Amino acid sequence: MTDPKPTAGRDRGAGVWPSIHTERAALAADLEKLTDDRWTTPSLCRGLTVREVLAHLTAGASLNTVRWLAGVIRCRFDFDKQVAVRLAEQLGADPAETLERFRRVVASTTKPPLPPVAMLGETLVHGEDIRRPLGIHRAYPIDVITRVAEYYQGSDMVVVARKRIAGLRLTATDSTFTTGSGPVVSGPTTALVMAMTGREAYCDDLEGEGVELLRGRCGTS
Repeated sequence: MTDPKPTAGRDRGAGVWPSIHTERAALAADLEKLTDDRWTTPSLCRGLTVREVLAHLTAGASLNTVRWLAGVIRCRFDFDKQVAVRLAEQLGADPAETLERFRRVVASTTKPPLPPVAMLGETLVHGEDIRRPLGIHRAYPIDVITRVAEYYQGSDMVVVARKRIAGLRLTATDSTFTTGSGPVVSGPTTALVMAMTGREAYCDDLEGEGVELLRGRCGTS
C-alpha cells in the first residue's frame, strides 16, 4: 500500500512550483526592455541594485541542498557571505547576461533546504524589490499572494516576519487574509507581505493604528 503522507507532501510542493515558474517568467518579461542604465537602480533590498537582486534569485534557483551546505561550510557559516558569493557567481558580465541566466532557471525546481512556499515568497518579495523602484506594477493572482502572506505570518525563516508583526492585527482589503491581534494594519495583501518582510516603502500603502509601529520595525532583524 502506498504511504499517503509522502504523496501529500509531493502534491503540496507540486502545487507551488507552477506558481513559482509563472512568477519568474513574468519577472523576466517585465525586465526584457530595461535599458542598461536602469539595471543599476537601487532595489528595496538594502545595498543591492535591481540587477544584483535578480542574480540572487538565479542563485537561489541553482542551489540544491548539497551545494548550499558546501558553500556554507566554505564561508565558515557566514550566511551573508554565502549569499554574496552565490550572487556574484550569477551576475554575469553585463545586464543581458544577468537576465539570460535568470531565464535559464525559470522552470527550475532546484532549491536550498527550504520549503517550496519559501521559494515562492522569495520570488514574489524580491520581484517587488525590483519592480517598485522601477515603477513596474504586477497584479499577483490573489490566491498566490495570499498563500505567501499565510506562510510569512508564521515564519521567521530566511527573513524575519512573524516577529515583526507580533502584537498587530493584519487584515487584507483585497483577500481573506487576516492574522494576529492588536492594533490594526490593513491594506492590499501585497503591501502586507512586503511590510511584514521589512520593506518600509509599502507601509505607505497601508492604513490603521498599527502602521507606524510596523513601519518602525521595518529594516530590523
